[in-house]
Amino acid sequence: MLSCKEEMKEEPNQGAWLGQLEVLDGHKLPFNFNLSKNENGRYEIEIYNAGEVITVDEIEIVQDSIKIQMPVFEGYILGIFSKNSIKGNFVKESLDRVVPFEALYGEKKRFSTNERGNVNVSGIWETEFSHGTPDYYMAKGIFAETEGKVTGTFRTPTGDYRFLEGVSTGDSLKLSAFDGAHAFLFLAKVTDSTLNGTFYSDKHFKEPFVARRNESFELPEADSLTFLNKGYDKFDFAFPDTNGNTVSLTDKKFENKVVLVQIMGSWCPNCLDETKFYVNYLEENKDEDIEVVALAFESAKTKESAFKNIERLKKRIGVAYPILLAQYGTYDKVKAQEKLPMLNHVLSYPTTLFIDKRGKVRKIHTGFNGPATGEKYIAFKKEFNAFVKLLLNE
Repeated sequence: MLSCKEEMKEEPNQGAWLGQLEVLDGHKLPFNFNLSKNENGRYEIEIYNAGEVITVDEIEIVQDSIKIQMPVFEGYILGIFSKNSIKGNFVKESLDRVVPFEALYGEKKRFSTNERGNVNVSGIWETEFSHGTPDYYMAKGIFAETEGKVTGTFRTPTGDYRFLEGVSTGDSLKLSAFDGAHAFLFLAKVTDSTLNGTFYSDKHFKEPFVARRNESFELPEADSLTFLNKGYDKFDFAFPDTNGNTVSLTDKKFENKVVLVQIMGSWCPNCLDETKFYVNYLEENKDEDIEVVALAFESAKTKESAFKNIERLKKRIGVAYPILLAQYGTYDKVKAQEKLPMLNHVLSYPTTLFIDKRGKVRKIHTGFNGPATGEKYIAFKKEFNAFVKLLLNE
């Protein structure tokens, strides 16, 4: 379909575009992006979600075909374009998922609105997803509304739901985010004190949620959710790195050092946020006796493709620490826990174990509060720096 030797029939317009992904129940998940050419004449896209800007620089255009490869993640958009439109699919091969996609040039409004919202949704919302079912879980909605535009996120015990952006219109709240891996849409009916809505993810998942205003609501502490099972006093593993070498915590490079073990996946946006944080921390603290090692649980169907995804992540983000392949073919958390039987469960990607210089697990932090969580992210950085400094000084 794509060949660099063929010339395009016409070029897509540069400027503002509105992309839409089709989710369940016939709804469309919108996101804004800008298409332009860089100084080398190659196409680039910037995707916008509230305060987040994602640069996409792997774009192939041949005749009337376009392939947009998302940065870091395996997902890509494949479609047919004209000057003013693109129509195709968002594809994640390892999960066998194909989501219909279309985009229109010149559209700047994320959601069309006929009226301002009846209620300003700014504030904290105590939220329950899958209310009334065995799979329910709590979340903290954090929103700010200005002149009908709403930004914020839902924090959960396992991480946040990214940089959400949308509108309050009439009795409705509409929020969306697309980061190249996950596509999230939240639709809710609003009263002065309640939200009642549905959360959609791609075209494969939906669940209800209810919320009520509660400025004092807090989630359980992230350091209290994952722990070592009785009978285990240490954490260990033995998994291959991208060079085929088996790496274990008993290796000499980890002796007498503080070690952070990151449980993650190359497909996971919260893991990407955490990985960027660790990369920056190590760059700023090169002389400290600290090592980071990641255990990747990959959805890729083969070992080769899993390692390819890991290498892609390392290259794009500049990860210098080892990322080991712990599992491929699924990121099922029950199977992940089987690989790490010393843990009571693998509740979240990411999860980080803080191990002191004697090899003792001192803390296990479940999930990651990324930049979308604002003050919580700032608080996390302070707590992280203080705790690591304590371990380093012992």
